[in-house]
Amino acid sequence: MSSFASIADQLKFDVVSKTHALDNANKRKDIARTFILPTEEMYSYATLATLGDDVYFEPSTAALEAHVAKITGKEAGLFVPSGTASNQIALRTHLKQPPYSVLCDHRAHIHKYEAGGAAFHSGAAVIAVVPTNKHHLTLQDVKDNIIISNDTHFAPTEVVALENTLNGTIIPQEEVIAISDYVHSLGLKLHLDGARIWHVAAETSTPLKELCDPFDSVSLCFSKGLGAPVGSCLVGTKEFITKARWFRKLFGGGMRQTGILAGAAAYALTHNFPQLPRVHALAKRLESGLEEIGANILSRAETCMIFYDPSPLGVTYDEIGDRGSALPEPLFLGGSRLVVHIQTSDAAVDDFLNIVRQLAEEKKAAGFVRPEAQANGEIKDVYVRRVPKATK
Repeated sequence: MSSFASIADQLKFDVVSKTHALDNANKRKDIARTFILPTEEMYSYATLATLGDDVYFEPSTAALEAHVAKITGKEAGLFVPSGTASNQIALRTHLKQPPYSVLCDHRAHIHKYEAGGAAFHSGAAVIAVVPTNKHHLTLQDVKDNIIISNDTHFAPTEVVALENTLNGTIIPQEEVIAISDYVHSLGLKLHLDGARIWHVAAETSTPLKELCDPFDSVSLCFSKGLGAPVGSCLVGTKEFITKARWFRKLFGGGMRQTGILAGAAAYALTHNFPQLPRVHALAKRLESGLEEIGANILSRAETCMIFYDPSPLGVTYDEIGDRGSALPEPLFLGGSRLVVHIQTSDAAVDDFLNIVRQLAEEKKAAGFVRPEAQANGEIKDVYVRRVPKATK
């Protein structure tokens, strides 16, 4: 039989290598060219948060939840690990007894990028609607597709879910209000996937409360645009959040010492949100540069995202991605979507545009002739993902 000392020796593991400090410093140097990462200042602030247990009561986390509820005009908030968890817990809390359906944009995160969660967690059918204006769902789109029939062949709609921003685009607030009034007139619920609602507030100078007032529940993300390492907040009525907290536990999302995560989120709200106007301006400069080179802009930079198509230049996403990864200071490029964040540098944008420009010139020199522009009346998801080549 092994001794206790030998068992303890087996368990020993040093996750903090002596080289990690250098590695992290290099990664922070690269953040201007890849994904957003927490800064040293954010980590330092986060370590000052409380050390309670969030399954029972965690002071810093509770304060964050109350603050987000206040700025969104809701009664209560719930800190969760991710935006997907927040959306799915919200749907499960709203949906009581099947059969039922959820109506959303066909490009919505809850429909396309949450692993079929609405069906799995809530047993809900999804009505995925293609907006007639090719930009955002309208009241008429909702009226034309919502199911309010008693016909037993159909799953009646219980929740309408909007996303703002969706692929970086902003839903006009007057349209949101019109949809809200209609949905609530039917006694149904309206949910907002507001993972990037911060960008809407920054771009339109509209208070969070005004943006969130039309909704029964809202999910807001602290990572993505704001740069915290983990977490989203779900807000709604006290009754709704009490039930949502139960489902968070059921889904395995109950956490313990979340104070340090709440601290990082608080730092992001205070220090990173004010940087978003610069982000949007840089995104518009990126769009202008691509347009000048001759790439096709599929979705314009209303906030921090651009979707583009380089095929009119004879260039592919893979070629651009390979050139980006081969730079002395590499760029991580994943397809049609370009996302500018608070740590994106002007130099990174310049390097990207230089890659596209150089490839376009090479194709032209090799005899490529730009095709005539063709009108296309179809609307489709403009998000084309590029799968990086496997490395040995």
